[in-house]
Amino acid sequence: MLGYNDKGFDELMRLYLVIHSDHEGGNASAHSPQLVGSTLSDPYLSVAAGMNALAGALHGLANQEVLGWIQGIQKEFKAKGKTVNRKAIEEFAWETLKSGKVIPGYGHAVLRKTDPRYTCQREFALKHMPEDELFKIVSTIYEVVPGVLTEHGKTKNPWPNVDSHSGVLLCHYDFTDKDYYTVLFGVSRAIGVLSQLLWDRALGLPLERPKSVTSEWIWKNVK
Repeated sequence: MLGYNDKGFDELMRLYLVIHSDHEGGNASAHSPQLVGSTLSDPYLSVAAGMNALAGALHGLANQEVLGWIQGIQKEFKAKGKTVNRKAIEEFAWETLKSGKVIPGYGHAVLRKTDPRYTCQREFALKHMPEDELFKIVSTIYEVVPGVLTEHGKTKNPWPNVDSHSGVLLCHYDFTDKDYYTVLFGVSRAIGVLSQLLWDRALGLPLERPKSVTSEWIWKNVK
């Protein structure tokens, strides 16, 4: 339906759909459909809740931010006649950090090592698009930035996450409208959360309720 007839693109979509399909209920767009679905709400409405969570800048838009940052590097380097190499990327990373900004696509709330979803995307790129300009920048960043963040000392996890790579792969296949990335993410996530919802119904899991405590409990434990 998208008009592609490319084995590499087929492989990318299989990879993308799998690695974005589920998060074991462990993040906003994966948990919200489970929460809404636990009320026995319609599955469509449950998935819609997840899609609304996915639209947030801190969640589903992360890969767009990363791609924008990488394209910014490409544009700045070309304007200044600089070559993408380890030294140039290291200098750029330090400039970013010293200006009070973060390096997007690095760090993870749970993981303390390279995100395996990043690794499989990197393997795909090495096989199908090793000469892609943006991939070369991503690859050099991967070689340099963990060391810079470790030396900087303010990041618990200096390794890349899934969002560090996905935008570059999509851009290679002419998905240049970044707003569409959330659509692909949403299709993928729907597959995962609906599978979870089916299991929730089959197992008869109860309505989810947030835990609440009394004022007395708070006073006792804080004191």
